[in-house]
Amino acid sequence: MVRKRLCIAIPASVVSDTPHLREKTSKIGLIGRAAAIFKVDEIVIFPDVPNGSQKPEMALVSTLLSYLETPQYLRKRLFKLNPDLQYAGILPPLRTPHHPLNRQMKELKVGEFREAVTLSRTDRQTFVDIGVEQPALIRGKGLAVGKRVTVKVVKVGKLVEVELVNRDGAPSYWGYTVTVEKRPFASFLKEGGFDLTVATSRYGLPFADVAGEIVERWRAANRVLVAFGAPSHGLGDLVRREGRQLSELVDFVVNTVPMQGTETVRTEEALIASLAIFNIILALEW
Repeated sequence: MVRKRLCIAIPASVVSDTPHLREKTSKIGLIGRAAAIFKVDEIVIFPDVPNGSQKPEMALVSTLLSYLETPQYLRKRLFKLNPDLQYAGILPPLRTPHHPLNRQMKELKVGEFREAVTLSRTDRQTFVDIGVEQPALIRGKGLAVGKRVTVKVVKVGKLVEVELVNRDGAPSYWGYTVTVEKRPFASFLKEGGFDLTVATSRYGLPFADVAGEIVERWRAANRVLVAFGAPSHGLGDLVRREGRQLSELVDFVVNTVPMQGTETVRTEEALIASLAIFNIILALEW
C-alpha cells in the first residue's frame, strides 16, 4: 500500500508583514511546529511576487524550516554560520520521533531509527554521528562525508552498527522535507503530480459544504496538497496575475474559518486552523 503524503504550499512572502528577523524566526517556528503536529510530509515554498526578487525571502524561510526539522545533535554539522539563523535559539523544539532525547549508547535499541550525518569513510565502511557518545558504523560501500542519512540500529555493543534505510519506512512520523519551488504557482500546481489539491481562501466555499466530497477524494489520493496565501494577497489574487482563475487550477477552494471575527487571518493562523480540520480526515484514514 502506498503511503499517503500530505504537502502544504506557503508563499515566500509569508513573513513579509513581520519587519524584524526575530519575529520572522518566531513565525516560521509556528509554521514548522504546525506542520509537525499534523504530520505534514513536505513544505513547498513558492514565489508569489513576479520578477524573481524573492530569493532572500525564500532562502530565509527554507533555511529556518530546514534547521527546525533537523535533529539538534546534527545542526552544527549541517549548518554553517548564517545570518538567517541569528535568532534560531528561539525556535521551538519539534519533539517528533526523529528528534530523540536519548544521547546514550546504552539506551539504544536494535531496530531503532535515527537521523545521522556521515563523518568519515573507507572503501568498505562509513562512520556516522547518530547523536550518542561515539560514532556508529555502516558496513558496505563508503558514503560521501557530510551527508545526512536515515539509519536503523542493527547491533548495540562496544560498537554500534547501523544500516541505511528509507525515511518513508520509519515506524512513525519522521518529519517534513522542504522544497523551494521556482515555478509560478499555477505552473507548480499543474505539473506537481498531486492527486488532490485544496486552496484555502476566505472567498472559498465553507468547508462544511464540501467536506463529504473532499473526504471521498482524500481516500483515493496518494499525494495531497493544501495551499495557503500570503499576508498581503490571497491565492486568487496571485493566480489572476498569471491570467488564471483559482477554481480552474485546484480541485477545491475552501474557507476553513468561515465565521472569522477578525478582518484578516494570518497565514500561520490559517495553516493551523486548516490542518486541524483536515486532521480529522487523516485520523479517519490512518
